Formats: sequence, structure tokens, C-alpha cells
Amino acid sequence: MLEVKLHDIGEGMTEGEILQYFVKAGESVQSDQPLVEVVTDKMTAELPSPGSGIIKEILVHPGTTVKVGTTLMLIEGIEDTKDNEGKMQAGEKHATQPGPLELPAESKGNRILAAPYTRKIARENGISLKEVLGTGPAGRITDKDVYTFLHKKEERGNNSEIEDSVFHPVQENIPQPAEHLKKSIPYKGRRRQIAQKMAQSLYTIPHVTHFEEIDMTELLSLSKEIKSLGQSVSIPAFFVKAVTLALADYPVFNAKLDEENESIILENEYNIGIAADSKEGLIVPVILHANKKTIKEIDTEIKSLTKKAQENTLKINELAGGTFTLSNVGPLGSIGATPIINYPQTGLLAFHATKEKPAVVGGEIVIRSLMNISMSFDHRVADGATAVAFTNRFKELIEHPILLVLELV
Repeated sequence: MLEVKLHDIGEGMTEGEILQYFVKAGESVQSDQPLVEVVTDKMTAELPSPGSGIIKEILVHPGTTVKVGTTLMLIEGIEDTKDNEGKMQAGEKHATQPGPLELPAESKGNRILAAPYTRKIARENGISLKEVLGTGPAGRITDKDVYTFLHKKEERGNNSEIEDSVFHPVQENIPQPAEHLKKSIPYKGRRRQIAQKMAQSLYTIPHVTHFEEIDMTELLSLSKEIKSLGQSVSIPAFFVKAVTLALADYPVFNAKLDEENESIILENEYNIGIAADSKEGLIVPVILHANKKTIKEIDTEIKSLTKKAQENTLKINELAGGTFTLSNVGPLGSIGATPIINYPQTGLLAFHATKEKPAVVGGEIVIRSLMNISMSFDHRVADGATAVAFTNRFKELIEHPILLVLELV
């Protein structure tokens, strides 16, 4: 008997809503045949069958939101091997036994289910895993559970009675007049996923933000000239190309830290994430191999990915593999920010509003188009001097866009 489980179909996914099933109990299915449609905080996807067999039972009703690892249906007639289970759920290697999805870790007796790295996080922050509520399969404690506990602990101090009330609240039925009832919005789906990822990044990475001012006058002039020739290339496309060249000179920012193996892994690909705003919240589609693409190709891809983000039609491969992230909030009116890094990346570069301001050029005061940028980086991996050198290189390429042409020859 094979258990078809909801597996992680996107980076960092923790739950999904069952939209519809394509099969019914008693029907025969073939290998790779779509079984169920699932919507997550990032995308809508179909889960295929791992092999041939007969649907014995469907366990979860459409419209239900379940966590990763939940069994959705049972298929019989397939040899129940570790190989088949591995195809259905790459993450099952962490679950040692089935059980309720949300049970305190101590409910398994004296054994606390947690990965070695999760235990390391708890130990370094002085947290006893016996106090943490595990939300993973079989009550397993995840990294997120530890960060959530730490966040609540810091908010309320070290008072154990208060902490207990946070994780084991007492429900009080106190009637309130209708006019005093407060409105609320759902804290789930993409909003919850964003919050979890931001908390993980902030509590894991020692953030430092470096600010710089860039003269955009020459690049804007070039953009107008290109437009006069019947072409159209967005400014962010130049940003992406410039940042890949700067990353090639300072690869430490195109890297991730592997603490367990005590190494900094320098990525050999330049996959640039583009933070995009949508009705469902922030999402970061990725331009793969940006260093190998022309500015025109990058521009076309940015426009396509942005449209898909707004329509919530991005595919898994369009969201995975990012090595560095850009955030262009200038069009919204921002003049500065301290952005949170897209974990486990090392850096994030944010662009703010471009404004005409007086500037001194050649000893004279002239009006120039100036833009603020903010560069957040992982201080465990890089130092401030390196960050300044990186942004200086990026600034040089943007202020003198002819250099982009020379670099591409």
C-alpha cells in the first residue's frame, strides 16, 4: 500500500490547499498521471502518481488546507518500496514514524524528534526542546518552531508563566458588544509563508545594511535614446546585468554559508531573484543564468515573470535556485530601507526612488537624477569594506553604462 502525501513542491513550502482530485476511489491510475491539484502560497500545481495501481481511498476533502507530509490518498497494487516512497516525498526521510501533525514533542515519551541542526539552533539560543511545540510530521520540531519560540520568548521576556500562556492559551468566552468586535484578515497562505521566512532570515543572519547614492542621469539618457530608436528596455534590466558583473568581481555575495560543514559555498551560477509585489503578497521569481543573457533578453524575462507573479501563474522552476535578490521599490516612492535578506542567500540590493537633485559636478552645481540604494548582507560571510567595494563596482557600471557594453564584448 502506497501513501500519497503532500510533498514540498516549492522552496520552503509548509502547507497547501486541496483544490480538486482528478481521480476517484476504485479508479486505476498510471505512473505520472495527475492525481490532485494543490494551491500553495506561491503557486498552483498538480501532484502526479508515482506508479500504476488502484485508488483505494481518498482521505482529505477538497477545500482542506493540510501540512506537508499529510497523507492525501492510498494506492494499492504498487510494490511498497523505499524507492517509491522517496519519489512521493523527498522530505519523508526526516519523519521517523506516522502520527498527528501537531503534537508536543514530549508526547512521544522521552524521545524528542528534531534534526541535529535544529537541536544546534536550540542549544545556541539556550532553549530546551521540551518547551517547544513541534509542528512537523509526527510532532517533529522544525527550525521554524525553534525560531517562533525564540521570538515569543524575546517579546515577553523570560517569565515562564507568560511563555506557557503563549503556547497553551486559555480560551475565555467573554461576550463583547458587536460594535467592539475588531476586523481581521487571514494570516495564512503566502502571508504566513513570508512571515516565517523573514523571521528565519532575521534570527539566523546578522544583517548589516550599507547605503549608497547613484547618479542615474546617464543611464536614463541612454534609455531615452534606445526608446527613440523604436526599442524599449526597462531600467531594472540594466540593474540585473550590472549586478551579475559586480558579483563576478565579488563572488562572496553570490554565496551561501554552510555552518554545519564550516564552509562558504560560492555559487557557480548567477540566478537573480526579482522581488515582485502581487495581490497575494511578496514573491520572488528568478532569472536563471542572468550572466549569460543580454540586457534585452533579461528585460523580456523580467516583464514575463512580473506578469505571471501578478496572475499567480508562476511555475516551480521560475521560483527556485536564486543566488542573489534585487528589490526595486523606487516606483512605489521609497527613499530608503533596511531590507531582509532572502535566506539562505548572502546579500540583497534594493533600489529606491530616483529624484532630480542639485549635485556638484566639475566644481559646478547642476541638476542630476539621483537614486538611493541599500545593500543588506550577511556579516558572517562578508565585511563592510567588501560590501562597499561591491556597491562601488555596481555604481560605476550604472553611472557609466558604456562600461556594460565593454564588459559584454
